[in-house]
Amino acid sequence: MHGPALSGWLLCALCAATGLACLLRMRASGGAERRAAGGEAVMGLGMAVMALPAAVLTPPGWSWTVYAAVFGGATLHALTALRRGGHHLHHLIGSLAMLYMAVAMAAPGPSGAHAGHTAAVTGPAGGIPVLTGVLLLYYVAYVLRAGTRLVPVAAAAAGPGPAWAARPELALACRLAMALGMLAMLVTL
Repeated sequence: MHGPALSGWLLCALCAATGLACLLRMRASGGAERRAAGGEAVMGLGMAVMALPAAVLTPPGWSWTVYAAVFGGATLHALTALRRGGHHLHHLIGSLAMLYMAVAMAAPGPSGAHAGHTAAVTGPAGGIPVLTGVLLLYYVAYVLRAGTRLVPVAAAAAGPGPAWAARPELALACRLAMALGMLAMLVTL
């Protein structure tokens, strides 16, 4: 992605930590929650790899095609999972957004090179401004909604709760962190 190296590293760290937390959630959960945590781990770790600063590590030209294939597969998986519940719609939109960004970064730039590698010379890769704007609006709304759901409320029951990796707040915090990361990636596209 484009932007200063420091913000790229911070975004990379946020997404990697989120992906690892989702892997821990996956290990502590079962059934549908386990599948959701696994999908979110793929998304978080994929976002971490895409957020690596290009000034430090220039990915080979074929890497954007690999990202597009991985997130194309994740999109198909989320599309089939959409029949099982409404939460999968968010996974579908996230997978589509990652696929869109990978395709935009793989597109040849004005100099004929891939946009992901020429941003410092030719300007931002862009993508389709209207689609980028719609995705930005979706993620802003999602972040605001998820943020309000994380506001603490009085505990309903006393006693020990589930293990920290299985707590519902962790799942929501992971989704919020990935949505913030997606916002940052879309802004720098």
